[in-house]
Amino acid sequence: MELKTQNLTYEYDTGTSYAKKAIEDVNLVISDNEFIGLIGHTGSGKSTLIQHLNGLLKATSGHVYWNGNDIFSEGFDRREFRGHVGLVFQYPEYQLFGTDVLKDVCFGPKNLGLSEEEAKVRAKEALALVGIDEKLFKSSPFELSGGQKRRVAIAGVLAMRPDILILDEPTAGLDPKGRDEILDSVSAIRRETGNTVILVSHSMDDVAEYVDRVIVINKGRIEFDGIPRDIFSRIEELEEMGLSAPAISYIMRDLKDAGFNVGDGALTVKEAADKILDNFRRGHV
Repeated sequence: MELKTQNLTYEYDTGTSYAKKAIEDVNLVISDNEFIGLIGHTGSGKSTLIQHLNGLLKATSGHVYWNGNDIFSEGFDRREFRGHVGLVFQYPEYQLFGTDVLKDVCFGPKNLGLSEEEAKVRAKEALALVGIDEKLFKSSPFELSGGQKRRVAIAGVLAMRPDILILDEPTAGLDPKGRDEILDSVSAIRRETGNTVILVSHSMDDVAEYVDRVIVINKGRIEFDGIPRDIFSRIEELEEMGLSAPAISYIMRDLKDAGFNVGDGALTVKEAADKILDNFRRGHV
């Protein structure tokens, strides 16, 4: 499985005085079983990019290839393609409409042409993956908690069994417990299914905690693409783009500036705690 963009450019209001390129000359290769964090300031082009990745927007110029085939070439089945690349929009619970949870999650598979029974099998599997108890299957989705609604909405996309799952700010508006539940579920789903996950997020802490590749988009272009440790070491450059490093990176930097020998590169609370404890065990200051 390979999703690839080549010189991908999209311009809003082409041919008018308001024309503006939202993304420009974007070249990416997305492969099997990756966990990617896509970050950028508001207006950087993140949402425009992900809507190209499953064919919701058609490029002004450039290409999107799925396993070597241009998704906008004549005869390409984009409906079938969207079963391979699933997109969960921000606040997806606002798109819930089924009379009960199970029926809502069945909608996607049925739209792919599956029978009622096949759709139910997929829906139940997807709901189990996101941690929704069977006793809630007949409940109205509107009676669920915010975190449960979010998980049901994600299950609706998972039920189509995509190879790539794109999540646009999946934890927006949730409390810390709900946020952790969603991201832990997504991480577990990736381990169990082998899906590639693309996480769009403004939370650098979440990105550092979960992903293994970070793509930074700035003014419509790919600025950086690499492992989290390398990307988040560029604190000053990220700040110039209106971004930041994970909060713990600043704490560790301040400790180091204060004379504590805590080393470099801690991105998570656990990593930082290990480095600080090691420092004191060795009696270093």
